[in-house]
Amino acid sequence: MTTLTVGACLSLSGKHARFGKQAQLGLEVWHASNSALDLVIQDDQSDPAVLRASLRGLSDRCDILLGPYSTQLMRGAGDLAAELGRLIWNHGGSGDDVEAAHPGHVISVLTPTSRYAEPFLRHLAGTEALPVRIVCGKGGFGRQVAAGAEVIARSLGIDTVRLGPGDDLPQAAGGGWGLLCAGAFEEDIETIRRARSLPAPPRTVCAVAAGVREFGRALDDPSGVYGVGQWFPGTGDPAEVGIGEPDFLAAYQDRAGVLPDYPAVQAVAAAIIATHCATAAGGTGRDALWSAAASLETTTLFGAFKIDPHTGMQLGHQPTLIRWDSDGPAAV
Repeated sequence: MTTLTVGACLSLSGKHARFGKQAQLGLEVWHASNSALDLVIQDDQSDPAVLRASLRGLSDRCDILLGPYSTQLMRGAGDLAAELGRLIWNHGGSGDDVEAAHPGHVISVLTPTSRYAEPFLRHLAGTEALPVRIVCGKGGFGRQVAAGAEVIARSLGIDTVRLGPGDDLPQAAGGGWGLLCAGAFEEDIETIRRARSLPAPPRTVCAVAAGVREFGRALDDPSGVYGVGQWFPGTGDPAEVGIGEPDFLAAYQDRAGVLPDYPAVQAVAAAIIATHCATAAGGTGRDALWSAAASLETTTLFGAFKIDPHTGMQLGHQPTLIRWDSDGPAAV
């Protein structure tokens, strides 16, 4: 097989740039140890129209296509991949609908959105089964996290109330209450600030935003807040394919001066799985790649990989739970 060209559309500007740039750096670190591969990255500017044009151009020149960061953008990328008859590797859109929308055209490495809240709710059920207010953001991502959280909480005997981003939080709650924030990064920060200013603030807080290190710089005092995310250092099994976590973290930190968050690692995992499947299949045809991925069960530095062979939805990977203290985030 000739040299592979891996193409990715990432938000290097616009509202998703905070994490798109991490994904870019992660892929560049990975590429530095894979000189036999070519890597092409284009800025989608966090704009669906720009993404569509850029991805169409990448499709003409790249053997492997990696999707963008964000569920909204990945929704459009999946639609275009189906139109073009291509396969796209999804590392940035965890929405259940996105992961299952185009069988044969989208393969996901991410835990689906509906399972995001599971580690927090199971932890809560094992400690103090507080009633939980779930505040979802304006977009579909937050609604899917909230809907999945309600189902999981019900199975654990935890009472929930779902609220929108602008709804009033409880002014008093005898016995205490818990807060689960599931929105865009800025939405979660604002919700936590509002909740902490109440006469009866929540006893326990968990937020999707708290799953990344940027959270500690955005909130005055993150101590005590739980975060859920796709990955945290040291929580996975040793990698069976691709670069190992210790080597990647050292190389990333050498380049960036800080450790990566999960957006960088999940992008690298998608590239590792995609190129592994291309090697196993002996080519990059859509059917061959799909077949190779559908039969694959393995681990990368990101964790477990196993997809539903009919939909491409991720089954093997599990979300992680962390908790912030005065020294920063730590796995629970």
